Amino acid sequence: MPNTLAGWLTYLESLHPKTIALGLERVAQVKQRLNLQPDFPIITVGGTNGKGSVCAMLESILHAAGYRVGCYTSPHLLHYNERVRIAKQQVSDAELCASFEQIEQARGATLLTYFEFGTLAAMQCFIEHKVDVAVLEVGLGGRLDAVNVFDNDCAVIASVDIDHTDYLGDTREAIAYEKAGIMRSGKVAICADADVPQAIRDHARQIGAQLWCIGNELGFKQHQGQWDYYSKWGSRHALPYPALRGAFQLHNASAALAALDALKDKLPVSMEAVRRGLGEVQLAGRFQFVPGKPTLILDVAHNPHAARSLAQNLADLPPCPHTYAVFAMLKDKDMAGVAAALDGRIDTWLVAGINAPRGATAAELAQALRQGGARGEILTFATISEALSYAYNAAGENDRIAAFGSFYTVAEVMASRGLQVL
Repeated sequence: MPNTLAGWLTYLESLHPKTIALGLERVAQVKQRLNLQPDFPIITVGGTNGKGSVCAMLESILHAAGYRVGCYTSPHLLHYNERVRIAKQQVSDAELCASFEQIEQARGATLLTYFEFGTLAAMQCFIEHKVDVAVLEVGLGGRLDAVNVFDNDCAVIASVDIDHTDYLGDTREAIAYEKAGIMRSGKVAICADADVPQAIRDHARQIGAQLWCIGNELGFKQHQGQWDYYSKWGSRHALPYPALRGAFQLHNASAALAALDALKDKLPVSMEAVRRGLGEVQLAGRFQFVPGKPTLILDVAHNPHAARSLAQNLADLPPCPHTYAVFAMLKDKDMAGVAAALDGRIDTWLVAGINAPRGATAAELAQALRQGGARGEILTFATISEALSYAYNAAGENDRIAAFGSFYTVAEVMASRGLQVL
């Protein structure tokens, strides 16, 4: 068996013929053999975009309230350990290796994907550390995602839009049906998308979940540098804006607070903890500003919905002379849709290839930009690092560099600049 984390991850990638193989039967079998039976509350968070932010806010607020929080998210940017955190600390290589070894021994002839292995390992770590609560981020979809093998006490669907059409369907309602699969009978399910798909309403009614929707059972109001949250359970006033930047973060924060409302009997949280948690929350690569001149903005936006959000966030910033985009995407994503959403916010496109099996080449991306009628200048580079170097050489100190399009894009930029995920 491998004896390093890098060795294990290479091994896990080679195990299953498919990178993604949706379905709960295999992972449920191995879960049963490992006797993974969490006795703590679980909050499962899904959605096309925003789920990482909701998880980060829940983790930060619950940690500030004194709870030992297990948080499982994906993908990672620089190190696999980012995916599994306990008490806001990344789990060690040794612990992950030990968990992987136990899973390998228990699975027998059952094939597991990389993500399924990781999901079981995260829960094993949480149980061993006796966490008070676990926050689990769905990897893809919801209904057939490995995370869904664990029953939750509250489900959050941050948003629903078109993405992963090869796996989830090519309509918003079909995708919503897959995301609705994380809801549980008799439990609260929260939808933070202002336009609630009918599939979510129908599934909640069919299984008897208590559906809370933003704009109805919960919501927020902004005023004079602060905001108020309200729900059917009460309200919290004069809250600080979340430390995460962006136009949609109050939707995400409201969803997090609604989840805490739903679990208030098991996990009471004070106003002080809410304020501190919102003020201290961190999440790399989500409209993240890197200090210095020119300004560098990192955003993992990789679908049109996220790109529209990034475009709005850029529009809300003070004007600057010139905005450079360091842009790289996976070829199975809607490259033209992302480019169209940001056209008008970008003056110069610095397009690079991603060195990964699904990575688009610089030529493919440049073609998508031209076909979409992008108005800015388009330059191509062999690597993301070369595009970034060009941007820093070309930009004036009052200009702006926005790096986006994929987790790979942000990860390579972070590595090039020597940045760490805190």
